[in-house]
Amino acid sequence: MERQAGTDRAIPLWLKAAYTAFVAVLVPVYTVKYGPANFLYFCDIALLLTVVGLWREDRLLISMSAVGILALQSIWLLDFAAHFAGTRLTGVTDYMFEAQRSPFLRGLSLFHGWLPLLLASLVYRMGYDRRALAYWTVLTWVLLPVCYFLLPPPSATHGIEAVNVNYVYGFSDTAAQTWMPPLVWLGAMMIVLPGLLFAPTHYALIWATRPGRV
Repeated sequence: MERQAGTDRAIPLWLKAAYTAFVAVLVPVYTVKYGPANFLYFCDIALLLTVVGLWREDRLLISMSAVGILALQSIWLLDFAAHFAGTRLTGVTDYMFEAQRSPFLRGLSLFHGWLPLLLASLVYRMGYDRRALAYWTVLTWVLLPVCYFLLPPPSATHGIEAVNVNYVYGFSDTAAQTWMPPLVWLGAMMIVLPGLLFAPTHYALIWATRPGRV
């Protein structure tokens, strides 16, 4: 993983320090409240990879995080906004409106909204590493079966600990989807995420950072 030529000190020290301080607060809080399994969510993996990417000014790590979550977090933002409009899209942000989670805990989770913007700006500044799609796709193909076979499924009595990580059982944390057989859903996720979300993001980032635009 190599830093892009000419990007020495491209990322301000204050940004590295502020981001690292935020993660240093979030990690122990999330570990206690949600459990270690929570850090296998794509968004949390990207959050942690970005710490290393910032300090190393590593274009590949930043690009992987960007290609992996920009589209997914756009869905999160739309669902979050829909709640304020009095409707519900996918339900992936329902937890942000649950009284059993403290305002502080929900405030930490707002990183889902600002991290994609930070990653997009970093990729624009540093350039996009085209290997990111392949690396993140392989990560996805390893991670989804782990989440399905080894981590807790949805449960109506689960509390706030992490279950149904990366939505391998459907979009609800209280009950599995019933549209199709469970393993078909898992297989579809392994195809749809790279094909319909990661790949378009990959080509959009190539276009946005092509010579003459940056």
